[in-house]
Amino acid sequence: MNPELFELDSVVQWPDSNNRTPFPGFAEKSALQVLTPPSHLNDENYSNRFSVSTTFGPKADWHSHLPDITLVSLDSLAFYVHSHTLLAASENAFGSLLPTTSFDANLVIRVPESSAMLNIILRAVYHMPFSEYHSFEDLSGAVDLLPVYGVRPKSYILKDTHLYMLLLSYSPTLPLKVYTLAAKHDLEDLAVSTSSHLLSFNLSTLSDETAEAVGSEYLRRLFFLHIGRLDALKRLLLQPPNSHPPTDHCGASGQKALTRVWALASAYLAWDSRPDLSTNLLESTFAPLIKDLSCEICTENLNTRIKDLSFQWSQVKCTI
Repeated sequence: MNPELFELDSVVQWPDSNNRTPFPGFAEKSALQVLTPPSHLNDENYSNRFSVSTTFGPKADWHSHLPDITLVSLDSLAFYVHSHTLLAASENAFGSLLPTTSFDANLVIRVPESSAMLNIILRAVYHMPFSEYHSFEDLSGAVDLLPVYGVRPKSYILKDTHLYMLLLSYSPTLPLKVYTLAAKHDLEDLAVSTSSHLLSFNLSTLSDETAEAVGSEYLRRLFFLHIGRLDALKRLLLQPPNSHPPTDHCGASGQKALTRVWALASAYLAWDSRPDLSTNLLESTFAPLIKDLSCEICTENLNTRIKDLSFQWSQVKCTI
């Protein structure tokens, strides 16, 4: 379970002596705060005592208001939240769990999710920072749950939001999983930023299950990205180094020889080309041709063509 959820304080009864919630004297420190829930929560699914989230505690006055609803996760962790915040974010009254009319401010609602999932969902809705210890599996699972609670992922996972940045941090190591999640929920910015990390992925190994999850639109765009880069590389390789007027030391035959060896090197690259071909490999393939040249003008033209080719390749679009 999420370690932050256990940084709690003092033992209190639910409700307090004045029959009020949230509880006075709450402080986020280091001990475990344990609450005795109302009798209607004392069933086989709940223990007699449960703990409270430090972030979503009873005194968390986000939006200048104290919480008015308590959500209790499957593993008995209480989250104090604001009904107006959840109702504004949700299109279905948070999975039809929240009342849409007036209600008792002591209302306690059980949510059929683990505290880890509920914590991520609430942080997304409240636009709160995320800690680094969240696994991608938890994040992905929570994002998939957002629509269940009437929250549109594309409205809350926007570029530069906390959840977006955390998901993006997994792109270098889990590009296909991040891209699949982004495609599934039409998270355009996340899919675009992640797609560059899939240039080295062999699309022929894509499983049917993953292809179905990605969907036809984002799968088509990924294939076109790979195909487009390969076509661009082949077009760039077709142009050999510039020729020069014949001189006493280098006639037409010598320059034709340079064109032939350029064509051979280009054919080698084109035959085994990959969308993620590096500019270093490109340069290292053609650089050895220089040592066989005796003409200074040809050498200069070849160097210029290699640098130009490297630059042009670096400018080819590398995202969907």
